[in-house]
Amino acid sequence: MSQAIHLEVEVPDDLAKLRLPEGVQQRLTELLDKQDEGTPLTGPEQREAEGLVDLAELLSLLRMRSERMSSERS
Repeated sequence: MSQAIHLEVEVPDDLAKLRLPEGVQQRLTELLDKQDEGTPLTGPEQREAEGLVDLAELLSLLRMRSERMSSERS
């Protein structure tokens, strides 16, 4: 069962610059390309890819919220 929680977090101004580090983004791309080519990922690779995708999505969400908050202040 999943549950929703609401958090209020003070966001630093430079949060909009958050991205996966280049090496981490490259690794995620390698794993996704391997999968797209039809080569099955190993169990550890699958878990790594899922974790990296989750992290990338979280960073994107934080960036979008930060951008929205910045535009609301203007």
